[in-house]
Amino acid sequence: MIHPTKSELQEALTAADSAHHEFELNFLERVGDEFWAGWYAAYVLGRLGEFTTPSLLTKWLQEAQGEGQWEDFAADYVIEKLTIFKQWMRNK
Repeated sequence: MIHPTKSELQEALTAADSAHHEFELNFLERVGDEFWAGWYAAYVLGRLGEFTTPSLLTKWLQEAQGEGQWEDFAADYVIEKLTIFKQWMRNK
């Protein structure tokens, strides 16, 4: 499957952040969600299609650390990981 563009991932991650914030406020009553990455992964995959597995996307979102806007850095990180994974699968 073709993976999403950086712009598509950024938009989906921004929308996931907004929806998750509302979820924390209204459902979790302002308590932080330690399983946020799985929530984001499910949201992004639901929006963009199954371009990877939920468990891999969850892992990559947890690992994504950097300067500036998190959604930008996370989109770059996920695309990098998708490219590496795709190459590994071809050589397998």
